Amino acid sequence: MKHFKKYTFLIVLVTMKISAQHAILPLWPNKIPNQKETDEKEDATFNDDGILWITNVQEPTIEVYLPTKKTATGQAVLIFPGGGYYGLAYDWEGTDIAKAFNAKGIAGIVVKYRLPWSKSITSNKNIVPLQDAQRAIRMVRQNAGEWNISPNKIGIMGFSAGGHLASTLGTHYNEKVYDRQDDIDDLSARPDFMALVYPVITLGAVSTHSGSRKSLVGDNPTQEQIDYLSNEKHVDKNTPTTFLVHAADDDGVSVENSILFFRALREEGVSAAMHIYPKGGHGFSLALHDPVLRNWINLFFEWVEQLD
Repeated sequence: MKHFKKYTFLIVLVTMKISAQHAILPLWPNKIPNQKETDEKEDATFNDDGILWITNVQEPTIEVYLPTKKTATGQAVLIFPGGGYYGLAYDWEGTDIAKAFNAKGIAGIVVKYRLPWSKSITSNKNIVPLQDAQRAIRMVRQNAGEWNISPNKIGIMGFSAGGHLASTLGTHYNEKVYDRQDDIDDLSARPDFMALVYPVITLGAVSTHSGSRKSLVGDNPTQEQIDYLSNEKHVDKNTPTTFLVHAADDDGVSVENSILFFRALREEGVSAAMHIYPKGGHGFSLALHDPVLRNWINLFFEWVEQLD
């Protein structure tokens, strides 16, 4: 068991602009769907690896990092950190990635989404992350003009369980999973492109990540529940173009997850790129200390640059 040291002063979530380039905004200014008031508290701690780990998310937000207007490409990427749907590796697979995007003129928006483990969630735990994901991309579209973002150049990136959420958004964007709250909810939730990094894709067969599956659908799910969130089963010709990265020796989330999704995209004629590295394990993020693996982010930048 890893030991955690709490730093209560590290994250202060505010609902106003911090600067022209950085803001933290609540997803649900009116009523958070599927949520009740409890004594549960959100927790932000550093683990033994120095990663900021957030659990018991109570108020989902987007944290917006914008490049300077002069360098902005008009592209934006919403980032979904991983953590098995139990927690969020918030800096390692979130804010660190957003800052890397800014250096290339891309807006990076980190989504702090709710987790099915939370006791404040009342029902339909399996769709709560998708509710937050749909709302998040709609909010970015709503603010695209102010943030120097093109509304048709908004993509998503997810890591591990965050990759499952990203692929869920990319295949279930048209589904109504919450009641309309304002004009933002009239906008499209379809991503223009997706990047999935060592993603959980399926909840079925031997390829599934048991922690993510248990978090989403419990110990004894029905086949219908498994199939609904096995996202390789929901790819169609309108699924966004996708970039996939995985390590063949990943013993946390099998590389078969990326292969399943790539095959499904190919069968539907959807453009896709997949990069499988022989070594890297799981949870490597930017892999800055690996001279081979760290190039994945440059391959992504090259790929996203050539998108229409």
